[in-house]
Amino acid sequence: MADMILLCGNPNAGKSTLFNRLARAHAHVGNYHGVTVDALEKQTEIGGKRVTLVDLPGIYSAPGRSLEEKFACKYIEDHAEAALLFVTECGRLTNFLPLMAALTKNSRRCALVLTKRRAFVRNGGEVDAARLSATLGIPVCFAEEKSLKTFLAAMLSAPPASVKEGDLSHALRPARGGLSRADKLLLNGFIGLPLFCILLLLAFLLTFAKGFPGDLMKEGIEWLFTDFLGGMSEGIPSEIVRNLVRDGILRSLGSVLCFLPQIALLHLFLILLEESGLLSRLAILTDGFFSKIGLSGRAVFSILMGFGCTAAAVTTTRGLDDKAMQKRVILCLPYISCSAKLPVYLTLSASFFSDPFAAVILLYLLGVALAVLVALFLKKRTPPFLSELAPLQLPRPLFVLKSLLFQIKQFIIKVATVILAFFLLSWLLSSFNFSFELCDAKESMLAKICGGLKWLFAPIGMGDWRIAYAAISGLVAKENVAGAIAMLFGSFPYSGASAFAFAVFILACSPCVSAIAATAREVGKGRAILYAAVQTVTALLLSYAVYFSLIGGAVYIALALVPLIGGLLIGKNREKVSRAGKKFAQRFHRRNVRTGVDGSSRSLEAQGRARQRQKGGRKCSPSPGR
Repeated sequence: MADMILLCGNPNAGKSTLFNRLARAHAHVGNYHGVTVDALEKQTEIGGKRVTLVDLPGIYSAPGRSLEEKFACKYIEDHAEAALLFVTECGRLTNFLPLMAALTKNSRRCALVLTKRRAFVRNGGEVDAARLSATLGIPVCFAEEKSLKTFLAAMLSAPPASVKEGDLSHALRPARGGLSRADKLLLNGFIGLPLFCILLLLAFLLTFAKGFPGDLMKEGIEWLFTDFLGGMSEGIPSEIVRNLVRDGILRSLGSVLCFLPQIALLHLFLILLEESGLLSRLAILTDGFFSKIGLSGRAVFSILMGFGCTAAAVTTTRGLDDKAMQKRVILCLPYISCSAKLPVYLTLSASFFSDPFAAVILLYLLGVALAVLVALFLKKRTPPFLSELAPLQLPRPLFVLKSLLFQIKQFIIKVATVILAFFLLSWLLSSFNFSFELCDAKESMLAKICGGLKWLFAPIGMGDWRIAYAAISGLVAKENVAGAIAMLFGSFPYSGASAFAFAVFILACSPCVSAIAATAREVGKGRAILYAAVQTVTALLLSYAVYFSLIGGAVYIALALVPLIGGLLIGKNREKVSRAGKKFAQRFHRRNVRTGVDGSSRSLEAQGRARQRQKGGRKCSPSPGR
């Protein structure tokens, strides 16, 4: 059996960076708490033999508190023969020592790797690895050492040991502590939150506004596919091949790939937010707001990841404190507009907004508002929020570039495989009848198959099977919706009210298949399918309501909501009265018990009435005859 090394330590200690370096892997890393939420395994060669490296989620204590901590502790317990490679920052070694001792109480092969040494020394700290090793009783080295694999080979051949807890003062001099001036400003709600809002607005301007880089690059790619390559395809002699190249490939792929610059800019903003350390500060700043809707500041990590990819965001919910909160966040995430919805928004926005920037901002804000409403509806007790401040730093250019190129590569691979295959199948079904004869789309196999679905969107002014097919294609990948519209229509032919209602449906409906699969891994297959079905049905009803209000039915909707809102308010008032009475009854009962003990002559009922009169501002007077 191959040797196994488990990388374990506190969150944001540098485990994933070390894992990538040792195993030449591409695990996601970031400058914030809880990037790794699963066990990442990869084999590598150490000391001439194959060894399985495992990157585990960060843990603070041996029993584990959050879902990811409990998972990591259980993994360590289940692999008792594996060696433990402890990874911690130089500045957090003292706090990390009890955890190392707890995990090695039964003796295991283990070693310690110290990270972020340069920042530690720069802040006045000193550490002596040799003295530290003698004190702890295990091998110790620094992460930047080139002979790290030799160090690990020695650890694998060393006998099991237990970490000794002792005085580290002779081997470790702490760095200067306390919050920096920058932290004091960023953690001030009156400064930090407006600053984040300004950065967010700047990111959206650069990405979506007319005449800004995102829009200009989008127009360039559109010209490449539509005018240049599309014009060249007109010279193809065969009509079938010409239609395949022009409609099935160029028009469909171009309608998705033209949004690559804007998607890349959106991911760039998220990467810079993570790498700079601002993300962990945003979590702390927003904890107060999230606690009011039954979540915690930790949810901000998953929600911001949702702007990139819903499936990835669902996976990060393992870092939340309990299963109930995880389910609530997973239910909120489909309403956070992922980058795959962006092509659909921009395709539809031309029908109801002259400036796509305003349209996208409106839809993104609407999605956030829906997520907040869902969280309020499911609100429950909020557990305490625990997180560490990631170090503030200037984003490393090489790291940012690598992360951005990885995201671009993933998008291009998705477009060149799954989405291209879907477009080719769509072209085939919409171009031929069941006799495999070239025909108009109205007589095609796709029209016959999807003809019965046109009633789904008839209430929003689009009783067309092509719209139904475009909507269903979003279950595979949301980018398909824009491609299907481009292939089947060319440009969106319906009114602004219909376009906006359809955009609301895409915003609120079930996420793509990969996100549903990620949800199934977290909460179970049956619950994931139920979530997707409920979200799709409510999205349809919401799109009907939006369309009806836009064509003049807003007054009727408001009148219909008045009784509902009134009922909710009356119910809340009754609940408050009931709770107040219950609270008084409990106090009265406690007074009853105390009075029975001390033998007071006043009756319990009289004491209760007297206290009520005192609270009402009236003086108490003895009853006649007493």
